[in-house]
Amino acid sequence: MPETDLDLLIKAARASGEIAKKFFQTEPKTWDKDDGAGPVTEADLAVNTYLEDVLRTARPEYGWLSEESLDDTKRQSNEYVFIIDPIDGTRSFIEGSRTWAHSLAIAREGRVTAAAVLLPMRDLMFSAALDQGATLNGRPLGVTGQDGFETSEILATRPALQSHHWRAGTAPEFSRHHRPSLAYRLALIAQGRFDAMLTLRPSWEWDIAAGALLVSEAGGTISDKTGRSLKFNNVDPRLNGVVAAGLNLHTKIIDKLAAT
Repeated sequence: MPETDLDLLIKAARASGEIAKKFFQTEPKTWDKDDGAGPVTEADLAVNTYLEDVLRTARPEYGWLSEESLDDTKRQSNEYVFIIDPIDGTRSFIEGSRTWAHSLAIAREGRVTAAAVLLPMRDLMFSAALDQGATLNGRPLGVTGQDGFETSEILATRPALQSHHWRAGTAPEFSRHHRPSLAYRLALIAQGRFDAMLTLRPSWEWDIAAGALLVSEAGGTISDKTGRSLKFNNVDPRLNGVVAAGLNLHTKIIDKLAAT
C-alpha cells in the first residue's frame, strides 16, 4: 500500500527526534533571530534540513512552510502544503527541559488533513488524520466536557489575562497553567489533560497547525480569538490568536473575550 500522509509525518517526526537528541543538553550553537523572533539552534536547523529533504522528496507536489525556512509564497498555488515547526519550544530545548516538540502538519486548501506532534524526550506521539480521530501512542483521545470557568484548568500565558482582552475589563476566574510549546498545549487539550488553551497574540501557523487537527479530531473546537474558523497557508502565516476547548467552554470563552 502507498504510504499515507500521516504515516509519512509520523516516520519523519520520529527521525527528527533522533536528530534533535544528538544536540540535546550538549550546549548547541545558538543564534538570536532578527526582530526579536526568538532563538534558533543548530538542532532546529539540522531537523529542518532533514525534514525539507525527506518530506519534499516524498511529496514534491506539496508546498512548504516552516519556521526555519525562507518563505516562498508560491506555496499558495499548491493544493497541499507542509506546515512545519522543526522544534517547537526552542528555549526549553536550550535550557535542557524535556518539554519541546516536533510539530508536523499537512493542509489541503487551508484545512489541516494530517498531523504529528512528537515529544521525543517524553516518548509522546500525538497524531491525527482528518475524520479519523486523534491518538496518543495509538490510544484514542478526547477533550473534556468542562463548561464552567471557575473549575476549569486552562493553559494560558500571563499576558492573556490583561484587561484589554476581556469584555468585562477583567479575565474570568480559572486555574491557569502553562507549557512552553504551543503544539504540546494543544495536544494536552486533545488528551483531556486540560480544559482549554488560549493565546491572544498573533500566532504562527507552524505552532498551531498540527495541534489544531488534534483538538478537532478529539472532539474539541478551535478558532481564532474572535471565534472564526482557522484557515492555514495564508500569505501572512499568522493567526489572530487561538482558543481551543470543548464546545461549551469554547463558546463561553469567546463570549467573554473582547471582539478585537
